[in-house]
Amino acid sequence: QPGDAVTGGTINVESPLVVRVEQVGEATRLSAIIALMERAAMEKPRIVELADRIAAYFVAVLLLVAAGTALGWYLVDPSKALWITVSVLVVTCPCALSLATPIALTVAAGSLARDGLLVTRGHAIETLARATHFVFDKTGTLTSGQMRLIDVLCLRADVPRERCLALAAALEQASEHPLAQALRTAQAGVDLPPVSEAVSVPGQGIAGEIAGQMYRIGRPAYALAESGQQLPPAAEAWLESGDTVVLLADAAGALALFRIGDELRPEARGLIDRLRASGKEVVLLTGDAPAVAARVAAALGIRTVHAGVTPDGKHACVSELQAAGAVVAMVGDGVNDAPVLALAQVSIAMGGGAQLARTQADFVLLSENLAHLQHGLQRAALTLVVIRQNLWWSFAYNIVALPAAIAGYVTPWMAGIGMSLSSLLVVLNSLRIQRLEVD
Repeated sequence: QPGDAVTGGTINVESPLVVRVEQVGEATRLSAIIALMERAAMEKPRIVELADRIAAYFVAVLLLVAAGTALGWYLVDPSKALWITVSVLVVTCPCALSLATPIALTVAAGSLARDGLLVTRGHAIETLARATHFVFDKTGTLTSGQMRLIDVLCLRADVPRERCLALAAALEQASEHPLAQALRTAQAGVDLPPVSEAVSVPGQGIAGEIAGQMYRIGRPAYALAESGQQLPPAAEAWLESGDTVVLLADAAGALALFRIGDELRPEARGLIDRLRASGKEVVLLTGDAPAVAARVAAALGIRTVHAGVTPDGKHACVSELQAAGAVVAMVGDGVNDAPVLALAQVSIAMGGGAQLARTQADFVLLSENLAHLQHGLQRAALTLVVIRQNLWWSFAYNIVALPAAIAGYVTPWMAGIGMSLSSLLVVLNSLRIQRLEVD
């Protein structure tokens, strides 16, 4: 209506608008979102790989041990000092320790990419495995982001459902509105009756003549204007559902109600169930109306819902979770999600989402199949297990090999073979990640 605020970037699908620009440059909503995103990126914890820190200290200690070994054997038996010192340096070369983490992460990243989940930051896999809270946006993430016909409520027994759908799709043939497209898609491949004298009233609906009878479809008040009838009590619950409801009517009154909404991704329920079964907390965080968010949450079994939230509010909500000790994994797709994607310890953006969201995410779900996110969680968990096994093997090998080398029981050629086998074992163990059978 005149006087309403229009957010920059809004898509206008029909009827021209005259708008007055009130905010430009740094004052725009997009600039505020980018500022939030940049601040969140600076606040994001920087995870440093444990193996890299240990390897740095290990090398320093090794050099001191080698120097002590050389000095000790020089005093005891100078003829053995050189080769024993070389054996100590070779057998304890931190190759396996240095490979323990990066080789596992490299194998995991390749396996995840084949699953349709692209890794964009090094810490992402480990953090995903440690995540305690999964926060989801709604539109375009848990839902397809496209309008679909959800249900039809026929209001007159003498006009069947198929007839109502055909009449509605026929009236909407000339409209480019997303609601019209949803009705036409529902009748794709069906021969529609011809429409004459079609008239479109912007923001209200369409009227037209079919087989000599006038029909109207659109807002309930517009559709019933000609007949002067009232909606039956059965229609009231539909109007309060939170979805968009359009009414088809003729001169005698209402024929059918069509509920049109954003369709849930078919794999979303399975992912939510798996997350909850594994002890993860699931949160729905959306800017949509509370009624719509509540319906989606009920369908997916999500108990914690924050609806009608602005980008600033999303940022504050995730910050509160982190302050309480949560490791947050954020899944989103829009510009409004960019700040929280940057703030969360690990973030996943949908491949078809906004570019700003994808650039801030640690993962990009190229396939847009939420089941592949579940596969990613399984591989990330196995990767963490493999990294720990690699580190333990590296330490165990050095704890056994170092005293033997210092005592002179390991020759340089034996040390070379032992060091190589230790590194090979780490690599082979890491390759188990790509052979994981995900379900």
